[in-house]
Amino acid sequence: MRSLRDILDGAARGVFPPADGTTTVVPQPSPRDAGVLALTAHSVVFTDEDPEWVRETLDAVAGECDALAAPMNARFLAAVMERTGRRTDTIDVLLVAPPLPAGDGGPALREIGDPGHPRVVAARERRDDVRVWAADGGLLVLGRGVAGRLEVAVEVDEGVRHRGLGRALVTAARRLAGEPVWAQVAAGNARSLRAFQAAGYRPVGSEALLSATGRRTDCSRSR
Repeated sequence: MRSLRDILDGAARGVFPPADGTTTVVPQPSPRDAGVLALTAHSVVFTDEDPEWVRETLDAVAGECDALAAPMNARFLAAVMERTGRRTDTIDVLLVAPPLPAGDGGPALREIGDPGHPRVVAARERRDDVRVWAADGGLLVLGRGVAGRLEVAVEVDEGVRHRGLGRALVTAARRLAGEPVWAQVAAGNARSLRAFQAAGYRPVGSEALLSATGRRTDCSRSR
């Protein structure tokens, strides 16, 4: 059986599961991370719940909506949350970009080494091996998220928005990474989506992460 990481690695290379309208059910990559990944005419549910229950629930939902939309349908997500005690805050657009050669371009970055820094503490709710850099007017976060993929999040101060800093920060992430960089952006955040796409990130699908009760969602990923 292919793992979620196999599927993500393929997507980063532009190789996707067949667009055949089916749903693949795979185990959670970690106790922390469960959810649904929707690609072009193919969905992936990553959960440790019984795959037979997942498929029966999808079939029931598909009877009342477009079958392709069933894995992201609110009724299916609600059923999974009720069964697992997890929660989700939003459905994100999932983007990825290849690394760039290291260089001196972009904003000056100062790495924050304090593990008690509020931004570091918040990022560790959802990611491992977190590193945070400060720039004049913004923050850049890199860490290991779902299935160990390298995820970026940025924050830009209100007073310096619309000046290209967000795009510069997510471009800098590609220079720091040495591997594909992933981003989750709320679908309604058009400004952030434009910044990521202008920096070379391409959308590969949508994702609903189901967090264990008590964990906070890192909403900064959509800024």
